[in-house]
Amino acid sequence: MRVAAIDCGTNSIRLLIADIDGSSFREVVRDMEIVRLGQGVDQTGQFHPDAIARTLSAVDKFAAEIAKRGVEKIRFCATSATRDATNRHLFVDGVRERLGIEPEVISGDEEAALSFAGAIQDLDPSNSPFLVIDIGGGSTEFVFGTSSVEAARSVNIGCVRMSERHFANDPATAAQVELARTDIQAAIVQAAAEVPITHAKTLVAVAGTATTVAAAALDLSEYDRYAIHLARISATQVHEASAMFLTSNREQRLALGYMHPGRVDVIAAGALVLSEIMKATGATEFVASESDILDGMARSLVKG
Repeated sequence: MRVAAIDCGTNSIRLLIADIDGSSFREVVRDMEIVRLGQGVDQTGQFHPDAIARTLSAVDKFAAEIAKRGVEKIRFCATSATRDATNRHLFVDGVRERLGIEPEVISGDEEAALSFAGAIQDLDPSNSPFLVIDIGGGSTEFVFGTSSVEAARSVNIGCVRMSERHFANDPATAAQVELARTDIQAAIVQAAAEVPITHAKTLVAVAGTATTVAAAALDLSEYDRYAIHLARISATQVHEASAMFLTSNREQRLALGYMHPGRVDVIAAGALVLSEIMKATGATEFVASESDILDGMARSLVKG
């Protein structure tokens, strides 16, 4: 069956079209647009009209691709920013008009389960239990389990939210970084109250922040998802990448061959989140996974 999954987060909107037959999974199209849907939501509690317009423009593009590819089933999931926005109906109505399906505003728990399913699909079960970390724009999910989720918690320390809340300067001042660090550490404590974050055999990190940190650690000249997928990145490399992003300016970050232009302004905060998670878990390394919530969503369409 040919299916399409669209994941609309705080920073990016992504499309996966795949052919799934039993355990066979063949990727047909994978695309991403940085739309910053969560622009200002942390401060105002509402979507900015420009953010809605940018995102719906990307949905138009994805809708055309879906129509061209003969997709049989579609699932559209929106996450942290859409949960928080009081005017989300404006966005939801726009998606419905364009795709003819009801977009789902999923809970942090469901987001966690879908991310976990996608993240572990290419991993050896003997390396479980896994702790899957999904650093998004608005929130970060901590998900623990073996073959399925045993504990999960979503906390509001995404890369966009932390950047907007703390990083008024570029690069951020030492005082701004410390305030962000304090905020992040408090959220990790909240997650650790419900998720055994120090008990995993393997720490897996998904989404753009983690894969960009992996690209930095691997010293890639350009972004290469095949080189990044399942790469093992040491805690030391994470801390070094975080320090590099935090002390470089926008032009320096933009000049990095692997850096997506839409991630330039938020990677420093995102890498800081990952660095603090490495410290809190005691993990010596993480496995970078390019399979994530999109893959979990696509598989759910066949199971459903």
